[in-house]
Amino acid sequence: MTDGPRVSAAALDLASGETYASGGGEFVTASVVKVDILTGLLLTARDAGRGLTAAERAHAEAMIVRSDNDAATALWQVVGRAAGLDAANARLGLTRTVADARWGLTRTTAADRVRLLRQVFAPGDVRAYVRELMERVVPEQAWGVPTLADPGTRWAVKNGWLPRDATGLWVVNSTGCVTVGGRVYAVAVLSDGHASMAEGVARVEEAARDAVRRCRGAAAPTRAAPAARMPAARAVAAAPPPPHGGAN
Repeated sequence: MTDGPRVSAAALDLASGETYASGGGEFVTASVVKVDILTGLLLTARDAGRGLTAAERAHAEAMIVRSDNDAATALWQVVGRAAGLDAANARLGLTRTVADARWGLTRTTAADRVRLLRQVFAPGDVRAYVRELMERVVPEQAWGVPTLADPGTRWAVKNGWLPRDATGLWVVNSTGCVTVGGRVYAVAVLSDGHASMAEGVARVEEAARDAVRRCRGAAAPTRAAPAARMPAARAVAAAPPPPHGGAN
């Protein structure tokens, strides 16, 4: 039995630092953990005093842009599996994210997702690689956070979706960075207990819109901090979500 879907959302104005959060609790990451895997890979390479190999770059692109699970598993092994990911996330200040031996069942919170996004979208050449891949996610996976974007502005996203074997209910998550009303927000929505993926996507998008609206409303009405900028690029795709591609 289930008490119905759970949804938790968090939004952060990257310029002012204003935040908003709703819901709570820990959720299974599904494929949003692939951002953690990539940041962990970059830390692993930096610690070894090297850049990414050609194979690692190919896996990273497939993992983020197309949400390829085999590529994620290959990099998960390079990072050091659950122990390696936990160590990397601790360095990044993620206090409520715990890796699982099956990477897609890693548990996290919306607040931790926003903490990670804040670091990914801070200035830095290494972080720019993560951002660049998140900005190239295939159109059919551009649901969730990107649907909030101002027309003609750049967005970045990593989504996750997973039907649970025990219940048949869906985990649906969306995390990313988007420009709304001329300001740039990091947004994370985690959810579970949905009867279908489409139902979950609709709830996630509603929660994302509400989180950003409330975050904007919480900001001071005068003397607001200058907005961060993301260069104009591609518009949000309107393609429906795919029936595959999340963590198993």
